[in-house]
Amino acid sequence: MLQDLLANDLAYFLVEIKVKPTNNVKIYIDGDQGVTIEKCISWNRALYKKIEEANLFPNGDFSLEVSSPGVDEPLKLFRQYKKNLGRPVEVILKDGMKVTGKMIDVQDEAIIVEETKGKNKKKEVIQHTFAFDNIKSTKIQTVF
Repeated sequence: MLQDLLANDLAYFLVEIKVKPTNNVKIYIDGDQGVTIEKCISWNRALYKKIEEANLFPNGDFSLEVSSPGVDEPLKLFRQYKKNLGRPVEVILKDGMKVTGKMIDVQDEAIIVEETKGKNKKKEVIQHTFAFDNIKSTKIQTVF
């Protein structure tokens, strides 16, 4: 049902659907240029109507939330990595290693993160290449 709604605008894509035992349906949608709250409201209303008409939940006993992934959500799709190129990230590898730096490249099989250690004369810039297969999570870091 959701793919039909998104098919009209290729700038947006489904990231994840979560359905809890309490019939709480959470849908995360992202866009190449971000997602407005107005878009989320529009999708929510249209999808809510489709779910009700299809009678997917007995007695209409469900709740629906449509939003973009929050800043605290890890990147899940290749398209999200591409969208966030050039931003500061925290990468946690499957072996537990953690690296924070600027994501400077996104390739088919890996990302490249530039880590800066030290300051002034002791400043050292290290480029790390991380294969997607070795990444446990990647989160965007907010800089204030």
